[in-house]
Amino acid sequence: MQFIDLQKQYKHLKTRIDKRIQTVLDHGKYILGPEVKELEERLSDFVGVKHSIGVANGTDALQLALMALDVGPGDAVFTTTFTFFATAEVISLVGAHPVFVDIDAQTYNIDPDLLDKAIERVATEGKYAPKAVISVDLFGLPADYDAISAIAGKHGLKIIEDAAQGFGGSINGKMAGSFGDIATTSFFPAKPLGCYGDGGAVFTNNDELAEKVISLRVHGKGVDKYDNIRIGLNSRLDTIQAAILLEKLAEFPREMELRQSVAGRYDAALHNQFHIPFVPDGYVSSWAQYTIRPIKGPREGYMTQLKESSIPTTVYYGKNMHEQTAFSFLNHQCDSFPIADEISRAVFSLPMHPYLDYLEQCEVSSILTRDKINFGSTSEK
Repeated sequence: MQFIDLQKQYKHLKTRIDKRIQTVLDHGKYILGPEVKELEERLSDFVGVKHSIGVANGTDALQLALMALDVGPGDAVFTTTFTFFATAEVISLVGAHPVFVDIDAQTYNIDPDLLDKAIERVATEGKYAPKAVISVDLFGLPADYDAISAIAGKHGLKIIEDAAQGFGGSINGKMAGSFGDIATTSFFPAKPLGCYGDGGAVFTNNDELAEKVISLRVHGKGVDKYDNIRIGLNSRLDTIQAAILLEKLAEFPREMELRQSVAGRYDAALHNQFHIPFVPDGYVSSWAQYTIRPIKGPREGYMTQLKESSIPTTVYYGKNMHEQTAFSFLNHQCDSFPIADEISRAVFSLPMHPYLDYLEQCEVSSILTRDKINFGSTSEK
């Protein structure tokens, strides 16, 4: 069993994807070719934004968003501590100061009340100027943008939505990637919408920000690539990857329906023995991951039982940002983020993809709900 089965997806789309790739090979425009522009237009339609800009990867997308907002040395950027390293890494890459915030115990996304307090604390201290918030749509669930927007507005901060995992999710019909001042996503193969290499995109309704990102992704170009008006990156979306994404995006609504079905079956089977993912009313998760937390016992016993049946599991994320060696200079106290610490030590993720076989899923659920799970010498919680 595969944790994310890209081969099944490729077999389903093989004829269409192969034809798209062959078209690129025939015209030979491998960098920012016509498929990139076509993809950008279709992404804008899907997300519901004015501008979509294809870039080389999701990390670059975040860095470009910060650069477009002129975030740099002396600025403070607030983000969740429970996320993938890239979300926080880009803050340091532009010379800004990362400020980590604990998470909501139900959604695992950034806690808006604690965000508000963190902004007020940094503003009072006066060492750094609060400038932006990077919110993360963790595991596919959009963050609480009503609350985050109100807080950012009160303090005059910009919002960057990190929708790398959230692409396809929504709040009351408004799609992930359309929240905040600027948003980003990743097309890493394991993401809900993934290519066959690296890729990413930036979304915004702001004409000026879009123009800056278009410039910044090609070395800060002006009227052409030899007229450089700002310091930028080399971050162009590959044409072949765009061609692949065009066919995957066309299939994506159907795959989203399949993801909901897979998640629903897990919910029904596991809710008595695990804390299953919480999805608030009006929210739709894209189910980038299906992440659970045992009601009884540590996760290791369950993960071992699955491994013995050749069923893969993964921990996202076992080490929070405030615990990373690269951020040790921030000197965080060990009890500063109690919710994230508790969650990171308890959660694990199950196989999740649109093509997960029903019988395979039944096997996963059956093993997890057995009465006799070996917890080893660790005491039950």
